[in-house]
Amino acid sequence: MSSNHKRLSMGGRIDREQPVEFTFDGRSLIGYRGDTLASALLANGVTLVGRSFKYHRPRGIFSAGAEEPNALVTLATADRRQPNLPATTLELQDGLVAESQNRWPSLAFDVQSVNGLLAPFLSAGFYYKTFMGPTHRAWMFYEHFIRKAAGLGRAGTDPDPDRYDISHAFADVAIIGGGPAGLSAARAAAAAGAQVALIEQDFLLGGQLLAEASDSAAAAWLRQAEAELDGFKTVALMKRTTAFGIYDGNVIGLVGQRDPANPRPAGEVLQTLTMLRARSIVFATGAIERPMVFSNNDQPGVMLASAARTYLNRFAVLPGKKIVVATSNDGAWRTAFDYAAGGAEVTVADLRAAPPAALAAEAARLGVVVRAATRIVDLNGGHAVRRATLNGPDGQSEAACDLVCVSGGWSPTVHLTSHLGVKPQYRDDIGGFVPGAFPADRFGAGSMMGTYSTTGAIEDGHRAGTAAASFCGKSAPVPAPSKLDLGESAVAPFREIPSLGRGKAFVDFQMDVTTGDIELAHREGYQSVEHLKRYTTLGMGTDQGKTSNFAALAAMAALRNATIPETGATTFRPPYTPVAIGALAGRAIGHHFKPISRTPMHDWHMANGAEMLEVGLWMRPYFYRQSGLDVNEAYVAEMQSVRQAAGLMDISTLGKIDVQGPDAAIFLDRIYANGFAKLPVGRARYGVMLRDDGIVFDDGTTTRLAENRFFMTTSTAKAADVLSRLEFLLDTAWSDLRVALTSVSDEWAAMSVAGPKSRAILSAAFSALDVSDAALAHMGLLESEWQGRALRILRLSYSGERAYEIYVGATAGEQLWSRLLEAGRPLDLKPYGVEALGALRVEKGHVAGPEIDGRTTLDDLGLGRMAGKRTGFVGDVLRRRPAFQAPDRQRLVGLECIEEGKRLRGGAILFLPGEMPYGHGRGRVTSVTFSPERGHYVGLALLAGDVGSEGSEVVAVYPMKAETVRARVVSPVFLDPQGERLHG
Repeated sequence: MSSNHKRLSMGGRIDREQPVEFTFDGRSLIGYRGDTLASALLANGVTLVGRSFKYHRPRGIFSAGAEEPNALVTLATADRRQPNLPATTLELQDGLVAESQNRWPSLAFDVQSVNGLLAPFLSAGFYYKTFMGPTHRAWMFYEHFIRKAAGLGRAGTDPDPDRYDISHAFADVAIIGGGPAGLSAARAAAAAGAQVALIEQDFLLGGQLLAEASDSAAAAWLRQAEAELDGFKTVALMKRTTAFGIYDGNVIGLVGQRDPANPRPAGEVLQTLTMLRARSIVFATGAIERPMVFSNNDQPGVMLASAARTYLNRFAVLPGKKIVVATSNDGAWRTAFDYAAGGAEVTVADLRAAPPAALAAEAARLGVVVRAATRIVDLNGGHAVRRATLNGPDGQSEAACDLVCVSGGWSPTVHLTSHLGVKPQYRDDIGGFVPGAFPADRFGAGSMMGTYSTTGAIEDGHRAGTAAASFCGKSAPVPAPSKLDLGESAVAPFREIPSLGRGKAFVDFQMDVTTGDIELAHREGYQSVEHLKRYTTLGMGTDQGKTSNFAALAAMAALRNATIPETGATTFRPPYTPVAIGALAGRAIGHHFKPISRTPMHDWHMANGAEMLEVGLWMRPYFYRQSGLDVNEAYVAEMQSVRQAAGLMDISTLGKIDVQGPDAAIFLDRIYANGFAKLPVGRARYGVMLRDDGIVFDDGTTTRLAENRFFMTTSTAKAADVLSRLEFLLDTAWSDLRVALTSVSDEWAAMSVAGPKSRAILSAAFSALDVSDAALAHMGLLESEWQGRALRILRLSYSGERAYEIYVGATAGEQLWSRLLEAGRPLDLKPYGVEALGALRVEKGHVAGPEIDGRTTLDDLGLGRMAGKRTGFVGDVLRRRPAFQAPDRQRLVGLECIEEGKRLRGGAILFLPGEMPYGHGRGRVTSVTFSPERGHYVGLALLAGDVGSEGSEVVAVYPMKAETVRARVVSPVFLDPQGERLHG
């Protein structure tokens, strides 16, 4: 059969001079510029495009827009996969490669279609009932198979090769929707002098006007409207752009697609997420046609009447030649007339007993068969519809057909207006929900407000655009809107009653929800629409139930013998249509996910062989190449340098907070478990903060600079969290305290000199300063100046050796670092990295992040004595809970490897000798290092207190490498338990 054999020889809004090659499931096909993937598939006679979610039933193209529930495809090339994309919104482009989804081994023959035979066992909520037994572990068995069968498309696993971007834009008036109402609103707002952004998800403006013939009065009106808007320099036409959400402050989330007709240079973005801030918003989002509910209404060849008309007039595609139009309103008759004029045999089955006489007369003129008071009850077919069963005044009959166009009325598109809490309100005169009362800066127009005639929509848009501009203070004279009358008639809605035959009648096509599922939910008590949604999964697909919501509400209302307003509506939330994660991330991926911070000495580290490591937001020296070829060799050498001579460490990454105010000491007394109120000026103290629940939050040192001023340091990882927590407490719990907090982390460069020769190095570097024990005792402070910059020296130790922390202004950091190295060169001073730093603190038994992991208390870490009998600090009450005092609670211990040639590993699970290595064991290894002092691996661990006595033996199991190592429980302080080194 020839390509494009269902394409008309003329008409449409496609460019026949630009053929486009594409493939679908490996089959090469031809379309034209201006096609969507859906229209090109229909033109090539492709009716089967997918399989349904649960039953794997054959599905065809159902709509022509974002509401499409069936025709979801994956765009797949060698290096990228984009699943679950509606073929109806994909603009055709050269080389497009599309695959159908949710089928195996092929679309035509899908093994899982056997699920249809199992339908009695797969009703709503079946997974809640079926997979809970026969034992409590049964779900663990079922889960693998359920997850394998679930889902639609398959996402790619390789890194996304495409680029995305995020931008910000501003407008006086943002208009969402480029149909007649939106175009009229944009013209009026621009004429009034407003800066206008017109947002349209399609690649053409016009909305439902695109379903009119290309040589019609509607097409001429559309061309004039576009030309007028092009003449305004204050109008931004944002085609190929979807408004997916409305947020506080009139922020509109937009996702824009690139124009596939333009060449794509290397590095050009695929999608751009724009945060548009508008002073006022006009919603002109249109309405979505409702399907009709009858048996087998999901077969390929069933299509919304408005979509069928769009494919005929916009894309010049005749999807069928024997057509049944099933409707309850006047709108679908226009589809019947257009298809009859295009040479198709058309039968109209209208639910109403007496359709308007003018429509009947036009049908007679065009040879359209009219069946009044007739409903469609069933379809017969497989991969394509073949016959329709009709039920009318004369009983049941069958009509041969290859296309069934359905129209059960229209639902205003109120999704976006609902995002900020505007509740939909039901209108009996149109039989649908419209937005409730808008705030002063938002307006609605057109069919989304229940105005279904084109004339009314244009007038509505003109009023809304003028009012929106006026709200922004723009009130220049606005010319009257141009007229367009397409002769639509407003008829009271006809309430459809689902007509059922022998097959399933689907309400939600994408999620395979049937009328039977809704009846079951009603019987089982899920009568609230929100409960109905979750129990049946109705409206939870990628289409968010755009075509199914109203039919479901009507069905539940009938079952409850209630009105639709009494039944209510579900809550619409962003996004309106799915948004790619890549678009949300923009450029914030990989190393750009968060800003990278560099210390003042970063350039020196890079120039002197440092291997850098990303630690939180910071780049820190991991180790130095001068110390060894790899980290395992280097960190041991750097440890030995610190223990035997001296080492220099960049600690600028520590959080630094200036705490000032008359109540600063009281404040610190409340946030630390140990007291600070009596700390003398010029002295520092190690402190531990708890969370409200008694769990350790962070640790660090705080130095008293003056009576009412303190200098607090925090761990690198928790710097921002600690500041945020302290500010929260001052704002909420203790707003009466006179305390000011200022982050000074970036103001100070900080470095630590540690080792037995550290004091001699300081004496050489600062010859004018007295750094003797008498002048600068352990935990003491020395303040001075260095080359005109403030200088602070704190005698603190993290390594167990005599050590000094030196702080200077950030801009002088590298200079002072170099000065210390120069002064320390005769004394064998060498820089060391974070791996050596961590190893040194393990030897000394200092706890850090692996131990302070959000699960441990003061007593767990052996720090309970710090709090003593103090009360009144954060976390004090809940830290005393009985569970935290349980004998078998895991406590901090030391471990030393007792098997020669083996090593301990962080994360290993601890068991007693002879126990089977299953489950969570008796504890876990938190930190490990090779100890040059001990000559073997040592580590810190959290081990159950009732088995963790010193001298006992445990087995450390590391499942990832299938390693088992014997270890002995020892004191967590492996080096200098009396503290002679740091005091000496």
